[in-house]
Amino acid sequence: MTLDWRTTLVSPEATLREALAQLGRCRQHILLVVGPSHRLLGTLTDGDFRRAILDAVPLESAVANIMNRAPRTVGPEVARAGALAVMQNSAIQALPVVADNGAIVGLLRLEDMIQAEARRPNWALVLAGGLGQRLRPLTETLPKPMLPVGGRPILETILEELSGHGLCNVFLSVNYKAEIIKGHFGDGSRFGMRIRYLEEREQLGTAGPLGLLPTDLQEPLLVMNGDLLTKVHFGRLLDYHVSQGADITVGVRPYEVEIPFGVVECENNRIRSIAEKPVQNFLVSAGIYVIGRHVVAQVPSGQPKSMPDLLREVIAASGAVIGFPIHEYWVDVGRHHELTRASEEYDGIFL
Repeated sequence: MTLDWRTTLVSPEATLREALAQLGRCRQHILLVVGPSHRLLGTLTDGDFRRAILDAVPLESAVANIMNRAPRTVGPEVARAGALAVMQNSAIQALPVVADNGAIVGLLRLEDMIQAEARRPNWALVLAGGLGQRLRPLTETLPKPMLPVGGRPILETILEELSGHGLCNVFLSVNYKAEIIKGHFGDGSRFGMRIRYLEEREQLGTAGPLGLLPTDLQEPLLVMNGDLLTKVHFGRLLDYHVSQGADITVGVRPYEVEIPFGVVECENNRIRSIAEKPVQNFLVSAGIYVIGRHVVAQVPSGQPKSMPDLLREVIAASGAVIGFPIHEYWVDVGRHHELTRASEEYDGIFL
């Protein structure tokens, strides 16, 4: 979908927090940093944001501190084929169009120019077998992935997002009220997908279903929880995993915790400092992973295992477990208040 490039304009004084919110609203993967008269000063891509998150750059910092001050640009007279060649040769997703006076007058996006993303050979595994105990009584009649948000099941939105990034081959691990999920999605053909089911005879946790997969996977596997609504770019996540030579890539996102008291630092009985309601920043797992097929093959069949346990095993074996920062919209629909939030935000994010 072609979108208005004017929604990407941002001031160099804007904070990273404000810019991230704007990036989510405009549904693009680039912001254009402009001065007076829309003069282009730099760009901010989702890659710039991801690097800033990994480097623990404060979210209250100005975007001028992390922007690319020398982005590739083209003039208004450039031909479509020439612009497409620049983007493909430079491996960039968007190309600002700049007039002779330096003012931004347009934005060319690779996805608009090549239309839908090509189908990827990778399979995705969506974990849809949980009991959803924290959402009772709603989950007494429906499995959690089938709860409606935006007028349709959560899992249907997940599959649409995967398909939109070329992931049309999907395993669904099922257990609790599996017949409802299988009855709705069938073999996936009416959704333009191929769906295969992994039957958990008991609850296998977040990594145990890997042991039920066929042994002939040829590509890295994308794994995600079946209660997530997100706009993460799955294609870029997969490409990042391959480019880094990773064994497992973990989607991570910033999480802030405010201590509701004054935190005191003491040395013996002397107070050296006090911080009123400080905020601590962490990176937390977002429940989205890319796992190398050799790692998948090592998970025993039919045995419960958690994803943290699998990650610890690979790390202990000196495997490459890396983080992929997620700044896009993300909500874990695991509690009643999160379900309410997702329902309220759905139309503005997914429609």
